[in-house]
Amino acid sequence: MAAYPDLSDRQERILAFIREFTGEYGYPPSIRQIGSDVGISSTSVVSYNLNILQRKGYLTRTREVSRGVRLVEEESTSEQSLIPMMGYIAAGDPLPIADGDFAQGEGEQVAVPKELVGDAEGVYALQVRGTSMIDALIADGDLVILRHQQQAQNGDMVAAWLVEEKAMTLKHLYWERNRTLVCLQPANPTLEPIFVHPSKLEIQGRVIGVIRQL
Repeated sequence: MAAYPDLSDRQERILAFIREFTGEYGYPPSIRQIGSDVGISSTSVVSYNLNILQRKGYLTRTREVSRGVRLVEEESTSEQSLIPMMGYIAAGDPLPIADGDFAQGEGEQVAVPKELVGDAEGVYALQVRGTSMIDALIADGDLVILRHQQQAQNGDMVAAWLVEEKAMTLKHLYWERNRTLVCLQPANPTLEPIFVHPSKLEIQGRVIGVIRQL
């Protein structure tokens, strides 16, 4: 007997994929990822089936959010906060960003546990590119959760904007020479630190959590 007699095989597979993806990554899949997994090339067909699942009470949808699908069975076990996905950050060589603006996301949001972020005001996510923070258990493809702030303490992991290079990088920050020099230290023994004068550095946020991509 089917686990969900009121659903088609395709709809059961959609439910199973959403459950598996959310359990593995900590946030729900996009419509395109759902379609790719269950073999549907049209996003409108995926949306049609999601509407059926919502109507039958299996999930909820926030339509203005690109990853706004959530299984009803999860609602009672974990409260979520929606935070903006602001693009990418380099964990390696600094990643150039046009016009000095790291906020290049396209309105995408991700759901994260409320206990991870607390007050979600000023909290955002960036996807990591590179392995310079691997010894801090942050790998290529992971999502780092940051709280926007312009000050940091020794040892904080920050999103550092290098003014002259017009590039962003993820590193541990250390003050040196009576705060006349900043060391941006990778967590990878094969890579060299970056030294920069404080006037040439802008802190765009402090890392408060990470969501692993397995």
